[in-house]
Amino acid sequence: MQETIGIVGAGTMGCGIAQLAAQHGHPVHLYETDTASAATASERIAGVVDRLVTKGALTKKAAQELLGRIQVCRSIEELEPCSLVLEAISENLSAKQELFESLSDVCAPSCLFATNTSSLSVAAIAAEATNPERVLGLHFFNPAPVLPLVEIIPTDHTTQEVVKRAETLVRRWGKTTVRAKDTPGFIVNRIARPFYGEALRILEEGIADVATIDSAMRERSGFRMGPFQLMDLIGIDVNLTVTETFYRAMGCDPRYEPSKLQAALVAKGHLGRKTEVGFYDYRTGAVELQPSADSALQLNISERIVAMILNEAAEARRAGVASVEDIDTAMVKGANYPRGPLEWIRQIGPATVLAQINALRAQYNTERYRPSPLLETWPTDSHPT
Repeated sequence: MQETIGIVGAGTMGCGIAQLAAQHGHPVHLYETDTASAATASERIAGVVDRLVTKGALTKKAAQELLGRIQVCRSIEELEPCSLVLEAISENLSAKQELFESLSDVCAPSCLFATNTSSLSVAAIAAEATNPERVLGLHFFNPAPVLPLVEIIPTDHTTQEVVKRAETLVRRWGKTTVRAKDTPGFIVNRIARPFYGEALRILEEGIADVATIDSAMRERSGFRMGPFQLMDLIGIDVNLTVTETFYRAMGCDPRYEPSKLQAALVAKGHLGRKTEVGFYDYRTGAVELQPSADSALQLNISERIVAMILNEAAEARRAGVASVEDIDTAMVKGANYPRGPLEWIRQIGPATVLAQINALRAQYNTERYRPSPLLETWPTDSHPT
């Protein structure tokens, strides 16, 4: 009999992780306090599973068995038999702390507690839990059943046994795991910030429009989607919230300053695909934006944004956020980058990236374009340790 998995929160991420665990044979207790969300959770998961059957990825029998393993719960006491409880509720620190405090009274001391937070301190979330050594971050990416990466974030109190148990479990679910330090943004959300932030800065400066910037990042740099396409897909409001949270967590460092243009779109309710209007207009009959054919402009855009991404990756490595291998793996598996950023630096040369960042710093005279010291001390023809 597979161990029982508890999921708290029946939103997109909670339902996705519940589906993933059930696909791998686990009984799942999906706990949701909101009546409407609880009522639609089973229907939401069933819809996804039905599409898998239609595509031939699951048989009807396997689908029925999968859905039968998921129990939607309205009482926290129903999480008592779980060996792992993972919360995927809203990014509210006090709510997460209160939840873990309550779970401590319900679950056995051997039960692991995990948070799917993308922006909050795992240690702060664990502060109210009994036995905080059993708490860690397990950061899945949306859609959880599809994207292969899970960031594992231990705190200073998390035991190695807990980390290994969690790592073994999610690897059995077919996921690639990386370990990250409990710092703002972990790996992916930290290193990805310039992909959006520098694109927004270029747009604000009037250097190029959204279609041209997106085209430059796809055609010149090999990204699957441009930054504005991706923000529209994620939700401009969601992306802005992550940026603002990260900016505050990093002491309002100008490198991560949120965009006023992005905030203005959110204020208007132009949130991307979910509202049919964002950086692009998705309404029927809308004029399709065409990128500039200026190859020199596209090259400059590409080099500028990529240089900022690589500089951030170097700084993350210097700060000990993760190993070289885990940083590169995370950005390829979790963010679909065309190559790992530290390998990218090695290929084009740290001196080249350093010169690009220094040129931006000289042009704009701002600490936003502060180079990582690691670029200056990068060992020849190798990765930094």
